Amino acid sequence: MERLKCTLQYDGSHFSGFQIQPGKRTVQGILEKALQKMHKGEPVRIHPSGRTDTGVHAKGQTIHFDSPYNIPMYNWKQALNTLLPDDIYVKQVEVVPNTFHARYDVVEKEYRYYVYHAKEPDVFRRHYAYFFPYALDVASMQVACRYLEGTHDFTTFSSAKATTRGSKQRTLYQVTCEQRGAEIEFIFRGSGFLYNMVRIIVGVILDIGQGRREASDIAVLLSKRDRRAVGETVPAQGLYLCRVKY
Repeated sequence: MERLKCTLQYDGSHFSGFQIQPGKRTVQGILEKALQKMHKGEPVRIHPSGRTDTGVHAKGQTIHFDSPYNIPMYNWKQALNTLLPDDIYVKQVEVVPNTFHARYDVVEKEYRYYVYHAKEPDVFRRHYAYFFPYALDVASMQVACRYLEGTHDFTTFSSAKATTRGSKQRTLYQVTCEQRGAEIEFIFRGSGFLYNMVRIIVGVILDIGQGRREASDIAVLLSKRDRRAVGETVPAQGLYLCRVKY
């Protein structure tokens, strides 16, 4: 039995998230269906680095699974991509030790969030960026980002529906935002992320950009440890899981 690690990308627009759900099109469901076909009807369970919500995209999601087959890595990649729809693509397959776990061995993840900042929407970007037509002070947003770097308890920036037990403390190595033309790109690199954490943080930073809050409010919000202290979660379509580091 070999343990295989796959790096893949997917367009989340037409998936009901990653995790398998009865009667719904999910990334896990599609991948396991392809693997079952390759294994002549035998079910194969995959394990991801983490789950993504409905509408969230991935450029560098990682999964692992076990297989009795011993075939060249290129053939694995080719066979899977032949069976998968065109909104999922396997970029790499490699053999890893049987002790490897796609979720528990993660040391760093990188997410990016894209805001389309223009007066009018672009219909071709509606599934890939959050349209935000309001005036923004990007410099104050960049100051706010720096308050989030480091190790903090991110309870305030986690969904009330989160099932995470134990500590809500996480370390963010990089939080930045840059505007290029009509696009604002947020980059988040960290040891781990709570449910909806990036999307809640982006919402607060956009509030700061609009002058509704001060950049220094971030420290106060972190200390409150209360999700009710902040506003709505921004939409899923601007979010991308870009890289998982082991």
